[in-house]
Amino acid sequence: MATTRMKDRFLNEITPALMQKFNYTTVMQVPKIEKVVINMGVGEAVSNSKVLDVAVEELRLIAGQKPVVTRAKKSIAGFKLRENMPIGVKVTLRGERMYYFLDKLFNVSLPRVRDFRGISNKAFDGRGNYTLGLKEQLIFPEIEYDKVDKVRGMDVVIVTTAKTDEEARELLTQLGMPFAK
Repeated sequence: MATTRMKDRFLNEITPALMQKFNYTTVMQVPKIEKVVINMGVGEAVSNSKVLDVAVEELRLIAGQKPVVTRAKKSIAGFKLRENMPIGVKVTLRGERMYYFLDKLFNVSLPRVRDFRGISNKAFDGRGNYTLGLKEQLIFPEIEYDKVDKVRGMDVVIVTTAKTDEEARELLTQLGMPFAK
């Protein structure tokens, strides 16, 4: 339900506002969110493979979709890492699940962060994509505090079709992303 609300708002309110602000001639020029990638690096999986199962389950609860295990591309002796060893989990969200996750992130999870004053508006990559680093998985309501063995962080990458950071910032602001003032 929340997903359709965010998607309808995008189509009915945000698209005309962005068209007016950036002088677009067609609706197809308006930037959209393509996908959201959630990545959780699990470095201790090198020595303890059970940790990876816990990370997979936590990310599945958060995203509502089964994550894939990411593997090392190169061997690094200093980290006791061999090529093709599992070192993290990631999930790519599109469509309804993506809008549902973003709604939950903006309105429920981020306000639960301790001393939250808004997120940085400098984490754009120059091509209209935004990366957000979260220090703990406990801010999501699906994670039970008592069952967490170790606090793990994650990266949330929001990929948009925007050409510039300014367009992407306006799109995310219109969607309700709580940027710091």
